[in-house]
Amino acid sequence: MGRAFEFRKARKMKRWSAMAKTFTRLGKDIVMAVKEGGPDPESNSKLRAVIQNCKAANMPKDNIERAIKRASDKDQGDYKTVLFEGYAPHGIAVLVETATDNNNRTVANIRSYFNKCNGNLGTSGSVEFMFDHTCNFRIQDTGIDVEELELELIDFGAEEVFRDDDGIIIYAPFESFGNLQKELESREFEILSSGFERIPQVTKSLSEEQTEEVNKLIELIEEDDDVQNVYHSLEN
Repeated sequence: MGRAFEFRKARKMKRWSAMAKTFTRLGKDIVMAVKEGGPDPESNSKLRAVIQNCKAANMPKDNIERAIKRASDKDQGDYKTVLFEGYAPHGIAVLVETATDNNNRTVANIRSYFNKCNGNLGTSGSVEFMFDHTCNFRIQDTGIDVEELELELIDFGAEEVFRDDDGIIIYAPFESFGNLQKELESREFEILSSGFERIPQVTKSLSEEQTEEVNKLIELIEEDDDVQNVYHSLEN
């Protein structure tokens, strides 16, 4: 198995663990998708993907419809995706993806977390290059030959295809998302969820005590309402 498989396995238990946080995150994804491509999922592939993720997270249909309606309202503010980069204690690289309607607030909050936990908020480009920006799809496992599927999807950007308890997982570079989504839909695969992740190229192992210091910062950042995802180079 490759790096994507190991990365996914390590993050699986932590990701989207809190229901309220999950729904907040997905609600923002809906707003950004609607603002970008309109409220009709038939013509808005990005919104279609977000709705699939909502269903995978057991978000009630009423919540999804309300979020789309709210996002279509002219008075609804827009969220901007802002990436923060820095170092946790002991040289651990940290990438923080946020969706914010108030950049000043978000910057102040993220900086305070790094300062409080003996980390350093860096400048743009200081650690992003240490992570591979990837996209992923989870499709229903119908018993298809995974190796054969991987060969068929290579032309559309797929780099790693594997089976796990959640279905068949496909990883590709970030820029291949649109091509892969179109191909999977044209083949009538049931896409259960999809998304983007940043996989560290190199990870670093720390002592138990040092790991606790790093996790303290990561957990503090993850609790912030503006934060969508936190990625780091700590070996799990």
